[in-house]
Amino acid sequence: MARDPVLEQRSGWPSRWLRALLLLQLLRWRYARGELPFSSSRHPGFADLLSEQQLLEVQDLTLSLLQGGGLGPLSLLPPDLPDLEPECREMLMDFANSSAELTGCLVRSARPVRLCQTCYPLFQQVASKMDNISRNVGNSSESPNCARSLLMADRMQIVVMVSEFFNTTWQEANCANCLTNNSEDLSNNTEYFLSLFNKTLACFEHNLQGHTYSLLPPKNYSEVCKNCNDAYKNLSALYTEMQKKNGLENKAEPGTHLCIDVEDAMNITRKLWSRTFNCSVTCSDTVSVVAVSVFILFLPVVFYLSSFLHSEQKKRKLILPKRLKSSTSFANIQENST
Repeated sequence: MARDPVLEQRSGWPSRWLRALLLLQLLRWRYARGELPFSSSRHPGFADLLSEQQLLEVQDLTLSLLQGGGLGPLSLLPPDLPDLEPECREMLMDFANSSAELTGCLVRSARPVRLCQTCYPLFQQVASKMDNISRNVGNSSESPNCARSLLMADRMQIVVMVSEFFNTTWQEANCANCLTNNSEDLSNNTEYFLSLFNKTLACFEHNLQGHTYSLLPPKNYSEVCKNCNDAYKNLSALYTEMQKKNGLENKAEPGTHLCIDVEDAMNITRKLWSRTFNCSVTCSDTVSVVAVSVFILFLPVVFYLSSFLHSEQKKRKLILPKRLKSSTSFANIQENST
């Protein structure tokens, strides 16, 4: 039977490495004892220990170790080491690239929060890559089972862990509330809200021109409060309407929120309006509110006054007891008899 030279080379590499390592250890031990002096000449004192071929083998293996070659080239490794099929490795690289892009988008959109409106195409792409891996179960005997190799081959399950992280982040941000039903684009309410939000900020910026903007000393921002009042009221009214609509659609899920982009935009606007500019929304029905308040305050006075005027005043009458009357008449009779 003919011998396979590649197989003989693969089966013989452990013994060669072991022999070379033993030789290196012996040389180190001899050098430590001073039996092998260091010199610049070609291998002085080595002839009695190693042959020329052994010295060349030790030099080659040592150079391979120093250059990071490990245990030699990949062709010399045992054939039973686990490796991915080309199709599975391509799926893994696609998922890795999509995950890296989505991670960068989430971090860049952290402040101010813009992750739902900016990163939803990348999230859909990652979900699609993960779905491709999950569906590849190897329908035929020749096709590889990439789902098992990438999702269930080890205890850590890194691909599953990364996918669950993205799904949890997306659900906690409630980004589905900002998107259409198929999550392919922003909803009409979200686009309209963001448009009003940008107009409100533009109004703030336009009316701040010529003023030194500072958060430390109190400033007079009366122009901002006066000129941007309508824009702020429209934005606030739309936000309240979206909250009510979201509450009616999610009655079975208490505590549901709008998407984080809308909430963060409204929080920023309210902080600027109330804390920074110290503005307040004026009430158009001030006269009616004051009239109703005064009427409610005077209701107790009217009630007690009317009760006093219409109540019947009765005079007090002294009523003597019957026993007192009888004792008084008896005393009068005795006095008359005497």
